[in-house]
Amino acid sequence: MAGLKNVLPFISLVIILYAGAVTAQLRQNYYANTCPNVETIVKTAVTKKFKQTFVTVPAVIRLFFHDCFVSGCDASTIIASTGGNTAEKDHPDNLSLAGDGFDTVIKAKQAVDAVSKCRNKVSCADILALATRDVIVLSGGPSYAVELGRLDGLSSTAASVEGNLPKPTFTLNQLNSMFASRGLSQADMIALSACHTVGFSHCNKFMNRIYNFSPNSSVDPTLNKQYATQLQAMCPRNVDPQIAVDMDPTTPRKFDNVYFKNLIDGKGLFTSDQVLFTDARSKGTITTWAANNKAFNDALVLALTKLGRVGVKTGRNGNIRFDCGRFN
Repeated sequence: MAGLKNVLPFISLVIILYAGAVTAQLRQNYYANTCPNVETIVKTAVTKKFKQTFVTVPAVIRLFFHDCFVSGCDASTIIASTGGNTAEKDHPDNLSLAGDGFDTVIKAKQAVDAVSKCRNKVSCADILALATRDVIVLSGGPSYAVELGRLDGLSSTAASVEGNLPKPTFTLNQLNSMFASRGLSQADMIALSACHTVGFSHCNKFMNRIYNFSPNSSVDPTLNKQYATQLQAMCPRNVDPQIAVDMDPTTPRKFDNVYFKNLIDGKGLFTSDQVLFTDARSKGTITTWAANNKAFNDALVLALTKLGRVGVKTGRNGNIRFDCGRFN
């Protein structure tokens, strides 16, 4: 036991030093010498894709979140499956990731590598992080400096996804637990949840809230009654699984704090959205950010920066992929 007591502080120190090392490796202007115009190149490619379809916005944001949450921000979710390996993107929880998100990163990578000085110098993971900032800005959200220096991961398996993404039915405790295990606070979780201010969901993700919710109520009582009726009209019982509904019924194409105002009005689409207002522990944050967009933007920038530090690959644990969709 005495030996164990001596070892534990050492282990804790190693963990702290490792976390610090990852943060130290990430920095703004990481490519100042190797590819000084990388941010402009990526922004141009992202803007072109954005003009083709607004789906680019939620698709990229969601891809970034799913990538970082499963095995760290290492672009492993972009890897295509092969005959010998079922990759992350083909896990059931990732099948709804819109193809426009993958296409945005791939097109931006091609644009970066078309510049001889930059060829094979910029990771797909960093391009995804930059693209996430760019789509948020293009849709009306805050701009922020992106920390760079991630390497691309060397592994991608569908099995690694299981149990590592929040579900639409999660309670506040479940949300906080999953986010805390990645170094993210309740405030970070709420700010990142607000990315639901853009994008859409397929009906099957929330059908339980509008039909047969419980023995006492067919509709979730925390749902706004008029909103529930609208959802039932858009998602009848035998609805086509491809039918999608805007996550934000008020300003679906604007990245703003209306998400929080919707929660106050009982218009959170998922249980995991509405619980942020119905649970007293998070209600105050919802009320504050619904009234103060700047406070929300500041919290969002901090949360996105912290998310971008999760599971970053360094040294021999990663490399810079020539093709984002396959390993070198």
